Amino acid sequence: MASAAPQVLTSWIYAIWALQGRHSALHAAGPDASNIEWLFWVIFFIILAAFILVILGFARAAARTYTSAREMLPIVHDKEGDRRAVWAVGSAITVTVLALFAVLVLSVITGKKVEGLTSKNPVTIQVTGHQWWWEVIYPNAQADQTVTTANEIHVPVGKPVVILTNSADVIHSFWAPSVHGKRDLLPGYSSAFWIQIDQPGRYRGQCAEFCGMQHAHMGFSVIAESDSEFAAWKAQQLKPAPEPTNADAARGREVFLTHACVMCHTIRGTDAGSRIGPDLTHLASRQMIAAETLPNTRGALAGWIIDPQRIKPGNHMAPNPLQPDDLQALLTYLQTLQ
Repeated sequence: MASAAPQVLTSWIYAIWALQGRHSALHAAGPDASNIEWLFWVIFFIILAAFILVILGFARAAARTYTSAREMLPIVHDKEGDRRAVWAVGSAITVTVLALFAVLVLSVITGKKVEGLTSKNPVTIQVTGHQWWWEVIYPNAQADQTVTTANEIHVPVGKPVVILTNSADVIHSFWAPSVHGKRDLLPGYSSAFWIQIDQPGRYRGQCAEFCGMQHAHMGFSVIAESDSEFAAWKAQQLKPAPEPTNADAARGREVFLTHACVMCHTIRGTDAGSRIGPDLTHLASRQMIAAETLPNTRGALAGWIIDPQRIKPGNHMAPNPLQPDDLQALLTYLQTLQ
């Protein structure tokens, strides 16, 4: 594994580059985020005006009281000046209180707008926070029509979506800045909120509540696409894993089913059915692995399988010291899981 270091470095560079994308509350992609962005700018300009007025006040006071005398000047009693000062301070306090009330009212109005999104037939997505990854389920009354994936949330553009949230262990927080505000996930408590994305693209999200050692590496992506692309993606996700088409892939499946992998992961269409870790049925269709920590490339996947603790210390995936031939066969099989 001497070549693992350059692969990990490349993976980190890729991840940092990905973070430079649409990951800002100031790049709203839908109505909820637009309302939050509008409130941000209102508060920003109020604070900016207050800052400028304070600086001007200090500058004016400094200019009027400047003296080159080395000794302290005598205190002069100026009743008229004192009255003006009282009036100025009282006016400043009044303006401050009114500004704070205005911000309070605008915040309440914005909160109602953000919560006001509705639809008769929305897409429903259940998101569960784990240490340190996201389980994503598209529930359906028919069990065979339920889609299960990890760390990637696909949504149709321009359609309201209901996000159902809960936590499997500790407090997490679901936050996609370009899409919606921060939403806490509490153990034993389910909540729901609406989102809508009007611009196609890939939007980065992150856990925003400290949840343990790898909190910083608990990312996800929201992928907004056209109705046809979303329907095609969902149809593909409903399929079981394809049968191996060559000897290497067949051997790789055997490695998966006879080693520790089968104890934690599901691959539909095989005997692997554990739900401790992410569902890997369509692993190769995801752009990133390890909760958006590494790109889904052969080298990064190899490093993650062999020694995940070196890449993401403290995570719940154990090292898998496979023989080189077994590792290469396993990688070949995993890369067929489109």
